[in-house]
Amino acid sequence: MRSFFSSLAARLRRDQRGATAVEYGIMVSLIAVVIIVAVTMLGGTLKDTFTQVQCSVSSGTYAAGADAGKATCTPK
Repeated sequence: MRSFFSSLAARLRRDQRGATAVEYGIMVSLIAVVIIVAVTMLGGTLKDTFTQVQCSVSSGTYAAGADAGKATCTPK
């Protein structure tokens, strides 16, 4: 009986099929975290940039806010 469990444990240690799936899962989750952090950090800056472009297209006056994402556009 002991030899059966010993050989079973040895076979399970050599079997690497599930390891790559776990590694890919970890990589995908880390990439998702990096994307979320980047979007969160750049969100306000992107909003200000689009507000400035919109203001330029509509010939308004652009006023940058003190904080990111707080810019305003007043029409002429």
